[in-house]
Amino acid sequence: MPVAEPQKELRFTRTAQATLFCVVAAVAIMAGIVFFLLIPYRKEFPDLPHPAWGWLPILAGAGLLRLAYHCVKHAYLILTPLGIEIFPFFRPASGMQLVAWAQITGAEAEGSRLTLHFNDEKTSGIHLSLGPIPAARRDLVTKAVLGRVAAH
Repeated sequence: MPVAEPQKELRFTRTAQATLFCVVAAVAIMAGIVFFLLIPYRKEFPDLPHPAWGWLPILAGAGLLRLAYHCVKHAYLILTPLGIEIFPFFRPASGMQLVAWAQITGAEAEGSRLTLHFNDEKTSGIHLSLGPIPAARRDLVTKAVLGRVAAH
Protein backbone atom coordinates (compact mmCIF):
# COMPACT_ATOMS: atom_id res chain seq x y z
CA MET A 1 0.00 0.00 0.00
CA PRO A 2 1.52 3.39 -0.93
CA VAL A 3 2.23 6.02 1.68
CA ALA A 4 -0.70 8.48 1.83
CA GLU A 5 1.29 11.69 2.39
CA PRO A 6 4.99 11.17 1.58
CA GLN A 7 5.80 14.88 2.02
CA LYS A 8 5.29 14.68 5.79
CA GLU A 9 7.79 13.50 8.40
CA LEU A 10 7.29 10.68 10.88
CA ARG A 11 9.28 10.95 14.11
CA PHE A 12 9.96 8.00 16.41
CA THR A 13 11.65 8.44 19.78
CA ARG A 14 13.21 6.00 22.25
CA THR A 15 10.19 5.95 24.56
CA ALA A 16 10.49 2.21 25.26
CA GLN A 17 13.94 2.83 26.71
CA ALA A 18 12.68 5.91 28.55
CA THR A 19 10.00 3.85 30.28
CA LEU A 20 12.58 1.39 31.55
CA PHE A 21 14.83 4.21 32.80
CA CYS A 22 11.88 5.82 34.62
CA VAL A 23 10.98 2.59 36.41
CA VAL A 24 14.57 1.95 37.50
CA ALA A 25 14.88 5.60 38.60
CA ALA A 26 11.75 5.30 40.74
CA VAL A 27 13.12 2.18 42.42
CA ALA A 28 16.47 3.87 43.06
CA ILE A 29 14.87 7.00 44.52
CA MET A 30 12.61 4.94 46.77
CA ALA A 31 15.62 2.94 47.95
CA GLY A 32 17.35 6.20 48.83
CA ILE A 33 14.32 7.43 50.75
CA VAL A 34 14.37 4.26 52.85
CA PHE A 35 17.75 5.32 54.28
CA PHE A 36 16.16 8.54 55.54
CA LEU A 37 13.10 6.74 56.91
CA LEU A 38 15.38 4.63 59.10
CA ILE A 39 16.76 7.66 61.00
CA PRO A 40 14.41 7.24 64.04
CA TYR A 41 15.56 3.62 64.49
CA ARG A 42 19.32 4.33 64.53
CA LYS A 43 19.37 4.62 68.35
CA GLU A 44 17.88 1.15 68.79
CA PHE A 45 19.87 -0.43 65.94
CA PRO A 46 23.31 1.19 65.69
CA ASP A 47 24.34 -1.17 62.88
CA LEU A 48 22.01 0.57 60.42
CA PRO A 49 23.86 2.46 57.69
CA HIS A 50 24.27 6.20 57.97
CA PRO A 51 21.44 8.18 56.30
CA ALA A 52 23.93 9.99 54.07
CA TRP A 53 24.21 6.76 52.05
CA GLY A 54 20.68 7.49 50.85
CA TRP A 55 21.99 10.23 48.59
CA LEU A 56 23.76 7.73 46.30
CA PRO A 57 20.63 5.97 45.00
CA ILE A 58 18.76 9.29 44.87
CA LEU A 59 21.48 10.82 42.69
CA ALA A 60 21.55 7.69 40.53
CA GLY A 61 17.77 7.95 40.15
CA ALA A 62 18.06 11.60 39.15
CA GLY A 63 20.63 10.63 36.53
CA LEU A 64 18.34 7.95 35.18
CA LEU A 65 15.46 10.43 34.99
CA ARG A 66 17.68 12.76 33.00
CA LEU A 67 18.57 9.88 30.70
CA ALA A 68 14.86 9.07 30.25
CA TYR A 69 14.19 12.70 29.34
CA HIS A 70 17.01 12.52 26.78
CA CYS A 71 15.39 9.43 25.23
CA VAL A 72 12.02 11.13 24.91
CA LYS A 73 13.36 14.48 23.70
CA HIS A 74 15.66 13.24 20.93
CA ALA A 75 14.41 11.25 17.97
CA TYR A 76 15.68 7.80 17.12
CA LEU A 77 14.31 7.63 13.57
CA ILE A 78 12.76 10.32 11.41
CA LEU A 79 11.23 9.29 8.10
CA THR A 80 11.47 12.32 5.81
CA PRO A 81 10.81 12.88 2.10
CA LEU A 82 14.59 12.61 1.57
CA GLY A 83 15.12 9.38 3.48
CA ILE A 84 15.54 7.93 6.96
CA GLU A 85 17.42 9.98 9.52
CA ILE A 86 19.01 7.72 12.15
CA PHE A 87 20.15 9.30 15.41
CA PRO A 88 22.61 7.56 17.78
CA PHE A 89 22.02 7.46 21.53
CA PHE A 90 24.89 9.79 22.43
CA ARG A 91 25.45 13.09 20.57
CA PRO A 92 22.44 12.69 18.28
CA ALA A 93 22.91 16.06 16.55
CA SER A 94 26.49 15.44 15.41
CA GLY A 95 26.19 11.69 14.78
CA MET A 96 23.01 11.72 12.68
CA GLN A 97 23.09 9.53 9.57
CA LEU A 98 20.81 10.08 6.58
CA VAL A 99 19.95 7.09 4.40
CA ALA A 100 18.33 8.38 1.20
CA TRP A 101 15.31 6.57 -0.21
CA ALA A 102 17.11 6.24 -3.56
CA GLN A 103 19.91 4.39 -1.77
CA ILE A 104 17.52 1.72 -0.42
CA THR A 105 16.68 -1.12 -2.84
CA GLY A 106 14.75 -3.26 -0.39
CA ALA A 107 13.71 -3.60 3.22
CA GLU A 108 12.82 -6.48 5.54
CA ALA A 109 11.32 -6.51 8.99
CA GLU A 110 11.66 -9.48 11.32
CA GLY A 111 10.92 -9.27 15.01
CA SER A 112 12.35 -6.10 16.45
CA ARG A 113 14.84 -5.55 13.62
CA LEU A 114 14.47 -3.61 10.39
CA THR A 115 16.98 -4.31 7.62
CA LEU A 116 17.56 -1.81 4.83
CA HIS A 117 19.30 -3.26 1.75
CA PHE A 118 21.49 -1.09 -0.47
CA ASN A 119 21.79 -3.57 -3.37
CA ASP A 120 19.70 -6.33 -4.96
CA GLU A 121 22.06 -9.07 -3.78
CA LYS A 122 21.36 -8.02 -0.16
CA THR A 123 25.09 -7.93 0.63
CA SER A 124 25.21 -4.35 1.84
CA GLY A 125 22.85 -2.41 4.02
CA ILE A 126 22.06 -1.48 7.57
CA HIS A 127 20.30 -3.20 10.45
CA LEU A 128 18.15 -1.03 12.71
CA SER A 129 17.01 -2.25 16.08
CA LEU A 130 13.41 -1.33 16.77
CA GLY A 131 13.84 -2.17 20.46
CA PRO A 132 14.00 1.48 21.58
CA ILE A 133 10.61 2.14 19.96
CA PRO A 134 7.50 0.97 21.86
CA ALA A 135 6.11 -2.34 20.61
CA ALA A 136 2.81 -0.72 19.60
CA ARG A 137 4.64 1.66 17.22
CA ARG A 138 7.05 -0.82 15.63
CA ASP A 139 4.42 -1.88 13.13
CA LEU A 140 3.97 1.75 12.11
CA VAL A 141 7.68 2.12 11.40
CA THR A 142 7.88 -1.05 9.35
CA LYS A 143 4.67 -0.28 7.47
CA ALA A 144 5.88 3.23 6.59
CA VAL A 145 9.35 2.09 5.49
CA LEU A 146 8.12 -0.92 3.51
CA GLY A 147 5.41 1.20 1.87
CA ARG A 148 7.87 3.90 0.89
CA VAL A 149 10.44 1.41 -0.45
CA ALA A 150 7.73 -0.39 -2.45
CA ALA A 151 6.71 2.95 -4.00
CA HIS A 152 10.17 3.35 -5.56
